[in-house]
Amino acid sequence: MRILVTGGAGFIGSNFIKYLLENIDNEIINLDKLTYAGNLENLIDIENNSNYEFVEGDICDRKLVDKTIERKDIEGIINFAAESHVDRSIDSAIEFARTNFEGTLNLLEIARDKKIKRFLQVSTDEVYGSTLGESFRETDSLNPNNPYAASKAAADLLCHSFFKTYNFPIIITRSTNNFGPYQYPEKFLPLMITNIIEGKKIPIYGTGENVRDWIYVEDNCRAIEFIFRKGKNGQIYNIAGKNELSNLNLAKIVLSLMNESEDKIEFVADRKGHDFRYSIDDFKRRYLGSSTPSGQDYFTERLKSTIDWYKQNESWWKRIKSGEHFKEWQERNYTRRN
Repeated sequence: MRILVTGGAGFIGSNFIKYLLENIDNEIINLDKLTYAGNLENLIDIENNSNYEFVEGDICDRKLVDKTIERKDIEGIINFAAESHVDRSIDSAIEFARTNFEGTLNLLEIARDKKIKRFLQVSTDEVYGSTLGESFRETDSLNPNNPYAASKAAADLLCHSFFKTYNFPIIITRSTNNFGPYQYPEKFLPLMITNIIEGKKIPIYGTGENVRDWIYVEDNCRAIEFIFRKGKNGQIYNIAGKNELSNLNLAKIVLSLMNESEDKIEFVADRKGHDFRYSIDDFKRRYLGSSTPSGQDYFTERLKSTIDWYKQNESWWKRIKSGEHFKEWQERNYTRRN
């Protein structure tokens, strides 16, 4: 199948493309704007694969998206493209609305016009908001509490409307917090790991009691691919990791695995509108036939492998944390505009 993967130079998108090329016979077109978090170094090992092509561009660029779909005779679209860092959305929400909402709308309109056979929207558990009780199911109301989550919830509703109004073949996946190789080091886990390697403190919001569920990125990629093939049009599928931990407990586990003491922990002012607990029930996708390994031993094993990856790939994340990668991105954008 000829698939357009948008946002494929980011963390989950790049892992997903490599998973597809390693395990399934598909032709992949990667459309990515290469924002500050987009990094083609994530894909060096497959850049010469005959079944892969990279196209630099914005999902809001109607002419480019239309031309790319037409030129490659695209059959399916999987939309990872998104601004995703909550802190940045709190500081400025405009780009989140533009990419996450307007960009998705642009993709939907073109895909409907081109009669795309399957469109999968990659969403997040954050659209449900926080829960102190039962895990959220796909039928629960959306209650986003930050601009990032609100922009993703708006995009989900757009997708639902295209299914209901036009019978367009849309599917939505909502996963918990991902971790693994190539995650941009502004995010919680890679920031912790790289700070420990650098001998720095680990910043934790508030008291560290906020709870998140964690899934290894390859397990999420496997689930998304399965749902893309087997899911029912118009449906939403939660993808949980079944590894709920407070931020403080996760930090303590990472410190222990890296043979560091807990005095590395530094509590900082809490995030505005900080959701207490994300938790989703993914019985529906498991009933579909998509299974994910779980349990403390498996989680610890994957966490160790992630720590090892960051230890072995210091040049990748040091270029980012030093600002070198961001400077190159700024220069590239300046050249493009002028």
